[in-house]
Parts: sequence; structure tokens; C-alpha cells
Amino acid sequence: MRQIRWKRYLALGLTGFCSISLSILFFFCIFRIKGLWDGLQSLFVILQPFIYGGVIAYLLTPICSWLEGKLQPFFTKIAPKTMAPRLTKGGSVMLSLALGLTVVGALIYVALPQVWESILSIAAEAPSNWKRFITWLQAFLEDNPELSAYVMDSFNNLSVSFGQWFRTSFLVTAQQVLTQVYSQMFNLLSVTKNLLIGLVAAVYMLSSRKKFAAQAKKMIYGIFPIKAANVIIHEVLFVNQTFGGFIRGKLLDSLIIGIICFVVCTIMKMPYVTLISLIIGVTNIIPFFGPFIGAVPATILVLTVSPIKSIYFVLFVFILQQFDGNILGPKILGQTTGISGFWVLFSILVFGGLMGFVGMIIGVPAFAVIYSVTSRLINLLLRKKQLSTVTDDYESIRYIEK
Repeated sequence: MRQIRWKRYLALGLTGFCSISLSILFFFCIFRIKGLWDGLQSLFVILQPFIYGGVIAYLLTPICSWLEGKLQPFFTKIAPKTMAPRLTKGGSVMLSLALGLTVVGALIYVALPQVWESILSIAAEAPSNWKRFITWLQAFLEDNPELSAYVMDSFNNLSVSFGQWFRTSFLVTAQQVLTQVYSQMFNLLSVTKNLLIGLVAAVYMLSSRKKFAAQAKKMIYGIFPIKAANVIIHEVLFVNQTFGGFIRGKLLDSLIIGIICFVVCTIMKMPYVTLISLIIGVTNIIPFFGPFIGAVPATILVLTVSPIKSIYFVLFVFILQQFDGNILGPKILGQTTGISGFWVLFSILVFGGLMGFVGMIIGVPAFAVIYSVTSRLINLLLRKKQLSTVTDDYESIRYIEK
């Protein structure tokens, strides 16, 4: 009896100690959040090659698995029994990596020179395009002298302000830009080094992806009870399905949208075709805000050359985004993320504020996972209380009798 009571007191004491320790740790994290964030950023810098490698391997995994299924019968026929699995694994990894590098290299080889030419053309033609735009604006507003005078005064004030900024701040800004250029050159070398190491890490990750998955499952079943381990593995598979399907589908969708934009703009003889197609394609990766973010600078570029063509371009982008949102996007992405438009907007703003451009891309699938897990947990707790899990049943409820 005394031994049972002693064990009970020991369990209570350990529980209280752990609760107090966790509370102290929680408050420490809250008050030292900046230091912890700086530490996480330093850790991120150290692990950048492996992060790059993990992203590359994750994006290439479906291609590698598909190639593995195609190569396995071939190597089984021509190679010895012990060598066939190794040849299949090595061939699928190298072919998937070569395919990915070929696609990226081809895009850079085709797009980069034309983008550079477009930028040089914009810089060379900016004064004449600006004068042409002012002339067109004056002709457009000649029937309304008061509005014309107001608009031209605004432009003159803007020109004066720009001249003052150029005389007072440009030299200082130029010096800062040169300093930033030198700094970015070193950053570019660092990124290149991390990418090269990341490619090597991606090869190891792709070739060992099944082993890593098996080791993770082994660890989960060893640490947690079987029921809890089954739930964890199910949730991890759900996360992978949500993230993988959304990110890969969005990349393919944006590539197709960029190609369609390039073809149609070429037919319409729009200026700076490659540059505006690149802007539309890249920004289309961002859900919800992407079409607006890309359309604004692209329209301004066209507007400086031909105001009439800018109107046609806006109409084309509107039709293109309708096609993407209602036909192409659902066809590629399949089922939606399962969250409403409000939560899409919320997730993009929150994750974008925390993680920048990357957060705007992964915010929707990340929040979809959080929303789904929370919803299932709430439904589980409601079923334990023998209450309804249908949301509409709670619209007119003020209280529930026990």
C-alpha cells in the first residue's frame, strides 16, 4: 500500500515538474523570440545545401518513381539478378536529374538573352516612349482642358521631384547600389556553391528515398503507440499529397500559362514579349494575388510603348486568368485545397508576411493541412461528446442541454 502511494506521489511530482519546466520554457521562448529566430536563421544558412537538395529531390520524386517503373523490366532482362535493382535505381535517379536540369537550362537559355535584350531596349527607349505617352495623353485629354491642365501639372511636379531626387540622393543611392552589387556577387557565389552541393545531396536523397521513408516509419512505430503511429503516418501522407500535388501542379500550370502568354503576345505583336510572359508565368505561381501582381508591371511596360495595346493586353490577361482559374488550373491541380476564399487570402497574407515570396507560394497548402487536421480533431472531440459534426447544425443553436 505504501509502495503504491509512493509511486503515485512520484508520478504527481514528475508531472508537476514537467509542467513547470514546460511553462518556463514557453515563457523563455516568448521573451527570447528574436534570439531564437536569429538562431533558426543561422541554422537555415548552414543547412541551405541540404534544403536545396531536399527541394530538388522532392520535386523530382514523381519523375524518378515513374522512370524506375519503366526501367525495371528492361534491366531485369539484360542485367544479372543482383545488378538489376542497382542499375534501375541509378538510371532513374540520373535520368530524372538530367531531365530536370535540361528543362531549367533550356528555359534559361531561351528566356535569359531575350529578357536581357528587353531590359536594354526598355532603358534605351524609355525617353522616347515617355514623350510618346505624354503626347498621346495630351491628345486624349484635349477635349477637357481642366482635366488636361491638372494631369499635366501633376506630371510636371513629378518631373521636378524626380530631378531633385536625382541631384540630391542619386549619388548616395548609386554608392549604396555599388556596395550592394559587390555584396550580391558574393551572395551569388555562395548560392551557386550551395546549389552544386544541393545537387549532390539530391542524388543521395533520390536514391535513398525509400530507405529514408522506411527508417522514419520504423522510428515512429518505435516511439509512439501503434494507434498513434498510424495516425501520424496517415497525416504525413496527407501532407505530402497536399503539398506535392499543389506545388508541382502549380509549377506546371504556371509554365503552361507563360507559354500561352508568349504565343498569344507574339501573335498580337506586343512589345517585350519574353519579359512580360516571364512576369505573368512566374507570378502565376502565387495563388489569388499572382495574376494581379504580374498584370500590373506587364501592363505598364506595354503602356509605355502603346496605350491601345495595353488595353488589349489587359483584356487578354483577364481572359487568360479566367481560362486558368476555371479550366486549366482545376484540370492540373485536381481537387481544391478544401478551404474557402477567405482562408486562402488569410493564409497568403500570414505566410507571405512570415516567409516572403516562398510563404505566399506554400501558404495555401500549409494552411489547408492545418485546417484539415484541426477540423478532424474537432470532429473527434464532438463525437466523443455525442454531438453533431455538421457545421450547419450549429447556426441557430444558443445552448445545449446536458
